[in-house]
Amino acid sequence: MTTTNNQTAARTILVTAGTGKVGRRVADRLGARGFPVRVGSRSAQVPFDWEDRGTWAPVLEGVGAVFVMYTPDIGDPRAGETIRAFTELAVANGVERLVLLSARGEDQAAAAEAAVRESGVEWTVLQAAWFNQNFDEGVFADMVTAGDVAFPAGQVLEPFVDSGDLADVAVAALTEDGHAGQDYELTGPRLLSFGDAMGMIAKETRRDVQYIPVTGAQFGAVLTSEFGMPDEEVAVMIDIFATLLDGRNAKVTDTVGRLLGREPVDFADFVRDTVAAGAWKQD
Repeated sequence: MTTTNNQTAARTILVTAGTGKVGRRVADRLGARGFPVRVGSRSAQVPFDWEDRGTWAPVLEGVGAVFVMYTPDIGDPRAGETIRAFTELAVANGVERLVLLSARGEDQAAAAEAAVRESGVEWTVLQAAWFNQNFDEGVFADMVTAGDVAFPAGQVLEPFVDSGDLADVAVAALTEDGHAGQDYELTGPRLLSFGDAMGMIAKETRRDVQYIPVTGAQFGAVLTSEFGMPDEEVAVMIDIFATLLDGRNAKVTDTVGRLLGREPVDFADFVRDTVAAGAWKQD
């Protein structure tokens, strides 16, 4: 049985990317349980920006543990060196525990993961599958609402994982004993293709929502034209997608259930609850 680490819990926990899909949930759960939380974001009272190292020391003051989520992506070529510099400063400022949100099967994340493992303090690496919430809070949300989700995933199978489950595991790793030195591969309970996922959304919304397989270059053009993403970032994302969507992740793990003592959220339940909350409605 894991127990709460009272020494860590007594100090502030910093949640980087604390307004995002996972970070927001981590911060909310920590706060609800009475842990002192500092949300790391550009708009916070004490601002934090991965690209502005002058913001790092102030946000680390009095912090005992950090949830580390690098944006725009853990596989970005800058991530490894940046996270290493950040963790070195964090440890020098008294941080005793680091929990990194990484990506399952993403070779490009190796340098960032190594930086945390070699930090000299307690660490846990969470290697996550694709988030359910990418479809209602992320890059796919507008596509789903419009009815056409064009993405270079082919017919590969993916065990989509819920951001709420990731947050629950992160909170446990941040506040309890028994998780130090662990790599946790986190997935949902079953394998689905992107076409399967869109079919579930179509059924629940009673609308025509379809998945359209495209090439990486075609999707890159969408990122550039519709999202204004710089060419160098587009190239990074296309490379990452090609790695993640080659079939290497087409397997389910029992890690979420083992750590939380309950089954992970199924994609169908996510869709049902998300529709009930009013998502994906056309004007």
